[in-house]
Amino acid sequence: MLRTVMFRDLTVHSALLARGVAISSHGIDIDVIVLCLLRTKIAVQRFMPFSFSHRKATQALNFFAHRAGGSINKMKALKLVYFADRYHLRKYGRPVVGDEYLAMNYGPVASATKDLAEMSDFLGEEEARYAKKFIQPSETGRAFSSVSEVDEKVFSESDREALRFAWHRFGRVDKFELSKLTHRYPDWKRHEAALQSNVVTRVPMNYRDFLEDPEGNIEPCYALATKERKAIASGIDEIAAFERLWH
Repeated sequence: MLRTVMFRDLTVHSALLARGVAISSHGIDIDVIVLCLLRTKIAVQRFMPFSFSHRKATQALNFFAHRAGGSINKMKALKLVYFADRYHLRKYGRPVVGDEYLAMNYGPVASATKDLAEMSDFLGEEEARYAKKFIQPSETGRAFSSVSEVDEKVFSESDREALRFAWHRFGRVDKFELSKLTHRYPDWKRHEAALQSNVVTRVPMNYRDFLEDPEGNIEPCYALATKERKAIASGIDEIAAFERLWH
């Protein structure tokens, strides 16, 4: 029997049908459900309401490859993007790249940014053409190299601040240690049980959860007072409401 997962008032079943996904009597792999949702407006409106910039995402990857000496492990780069986004959201009320985040076994993953790092077939023509000017995946797909200087014009000064923060604070940490560290953050940790159940390998994250502090002596990526936290959370809700209104 097909397991129908509820996302508030919309069922995954109806969302899949709307996308033209064939559902047999034997059901459908739940990871396919998650990926299909991320190609609809549901995840964007409910959890990740910011606009994605493939130019910023490409240049963020390029920035970290440059800082690493010209090439960088893909997983490490994606964790650094996460820390930059977390910092910028908490301090300025929006992320740097505006991507849709997934909780996966190795930590938070900016899904479209991952596609860029891999030159995935999911990329649009313009996204692929732009990214190829600046980064090139390795043959194994586990790393990528910078092939052009970082075009910092795509960033605001606060974007650059967040990228510098991520590199300065986490750039010298081993990729697997970074992965373990991200498991200490509540925005990933709330999905830990689902991931350990082996029912899913990825779960959509919520930017609101980026505002929660990790336990213990863990870098919060900009400390927030209660009043600031509430104000930013309210701003995220307003953006999500606007997206639902116009889509």
